[in-house]
Amino acid sequence: MKTVFVSAAIIHDGRNIYLARKAKGEYKGFWEFPGGKIEQDESGEMAVVREIREELGLDIFVEQKLFTVEHDLPTFHLKMDCFLCSICSGRVKLSEHDDARWFSIAQLDDLPLLPADEKVREELKLLFSS
Repeated sequence: MKTVFVSAAIIHDGRNIYLARKAKGEYKGFWEFPGGKIEQDESGEMAVVREIREELGLDIFVEQKLFTVEHDLPTFHLKMDCFLCSICSGRVKLSEHDDARWFSIAQLDDLPLLPADEKVREELKLLFSS
């Protein structure tokens, strides 16, 4: 099975996490930790910075890599590097999403998340509960 490598931004403000809601496709209406595919000759960190600029119009600072989540989909295996990030500058301009907002860690349980992002949520709950 083919492996697809992606990066996700866990954008935080010290208390809350910023998520975006998909505007189209099979998972329309589901929330996600924004990011996207890692292109050839690009690091995960570079990809997440580029993707957030393209999808949300924000410049972010990558603080650290938190963890990697893996998830099997019907046609490929997803390997997602998750980076803790903060916003440096920019105004939100949604291109792939129809909404984006801040949520507390506790509120994440009430959101319909993409399947791989459900794993991210569980990792974050463990990380932020200690």
